[in-house]
Amino acid sequence: MSALQGVLDTAVAKAQVPFVVAMTATAQGATFSGAAGEAAPGRAANERTAFRIYSMTKAIGSAAAMILVDRGLLTLDTPVSEALPQWNALRVIEGWDGDTPRLRAPRTQATVRHLMTHTSGLEYEIWNADLLRWYRATGHPLVTSGKRAALAMPLASDPGTRWGYGPSTDWLGQVVEAVDGRRIDAFCRDELFAPLGMPDTAFEPDGLEDRLATVSRRTGDGGFAAMPMGPPRAPEFYGMGHALYSTAPDYLRFLRMVLNGGALDGQRVLSPEAVRTMSTDQMRGLTLIPMVSADPRVSADLPLAPGPAPTHTAAFVRTETDVAGKRHAGSLGWAGICNTHYWIDPKAGIAAVLMTQSLPFLEPGMVRLYGAFERAVYAGL
Repeated sequence: MSALQGVLDTAVAKAQVPFVVAMTATAQGATFSGAAGEAAPGRAANERTAFRIYSMTKAIGSAAAMILVDRGLLTLDTPVSEALPQWNALRVIEGWDGDTPRLRAPRTQATVRHLMTHTSGLEYEIWNADLLRWYRATGHPLVTSGKRAALAMPLASDPGTRWGYGPSTDWLGQVVEAVDGRRIDAFCRDELFAPLGMPDTAFEPDGLEDRLATVSRRTGDGGFAAMPMGPPRAPEFYGMGHALYSTAPDYLRFLRMVLNGGALDGQRVLSPEAVRTMSTDQMRGLTLIPMVSADPRVSADLPLAPGPAPTHTAAFVRTETDVAGKRHAGSLGWAGICNTHYWIDPKAGIAAVLMTQSLPFLEPGMVRLYGAFERAVYAGL
C-alpha cells in the first residue's frame, strides 16, 4: 500500500498530473485507496472527489443496452434503424471536391453490435482529420454539445468495416431510450446506479459541485492551468458516450459488478451471459487500429503496443496478450478524455481506477504515472 501511495505522491510532486485519486479492488471489496494533490484550489483530492468521467460513461451505456438484451428486447444484431429510423439518413464521407465533402449512402447496415464495438462508422473529429475538416466547414454542433442535431453527423466508413472510435455509444443510449421508453438518465438510475449503490454517479453535477475537481491543461512551462470544461447542463439528450459524473468508489463498484459476473452485494443487474458478452471479443475479425490525433491540444496519439492488436467487447477494449509486469490477456479497460482511467483483470481478479482531470489525454506525465501505478499494483499481488 505504501508503494502505491508513493507512486501517486511522486507523480504530483513531479507535476506529471495536477492531482490523482486511485483505487484497486477485488470482487469482494476495495483493497487500496489513495490520493495526492489538490483537486481544486485549497481542497485536497480524496475518495469523495467528483470527476467528469467522459468516455468512462461508455461502459455504463453498454451495460444499459445489455440489460435489454437480457430481457429479450434487443440483440447485438438488431439493426440500429429498427429502433431509430433516423439512422438511415446518415451518409459516409469519402473525400472532398474542393471545399465540398463527398457523401454517399452506406453499403452495409449498422447493428447494435457495431455501436457497441465502435465499428459503426461513427468517429470523433479528434482522431479523424476528414471529420474535423467537416465540422469546421459546416459549423455542425459536436455531439458533446448535447444537441440532438449533433447526432446527424457523417460516417467515416461503412458499418462493420473498421474500428473507429467515436460517438457510437451516444446512439446506443438512444436505442435504449427508444426500446425501453424511459429517458436514459432514469433508466441508468433505476437499473444500475440504485441497485449497485452508486449515489455519486449522475448526469448532472447537482449535489457534487463542492466536490467537483478542477480541469487543468498542461502549460508551456510544464505546469497546469485551470480551464472550464464539462458536459452541458440539462442537454437535449444525455450522451452515453460522455455525459456522466462519478467518483472513484462509485465507478469501482461498477467494475466489481463485472468481476462478480453481473451482481454486487446481492443485487443482480446483468446475467452471467451478458457479462461474458461484455468480456469477450465481439468484433468478428476486426481489431483496434492506432488512433492518430487530429488535435494534439486535446489528445496525444494512441499507438498500439507490440503483439496481437486489442479487440473490443460489447463494452470494453480487451487486451489480447499478457503485458510483462502488468495486466493479463483478457483484461478490459478504457478511459475518459480528461485522464480518468480504469482496467479490469479477470485472471488476476482485480480492478483499478486511476483518475485526474487534465488535458491533453495521455500526455507523457499521465503515461508515466499510469505505467508506474500499474506495475506497482501487480508487484504487490
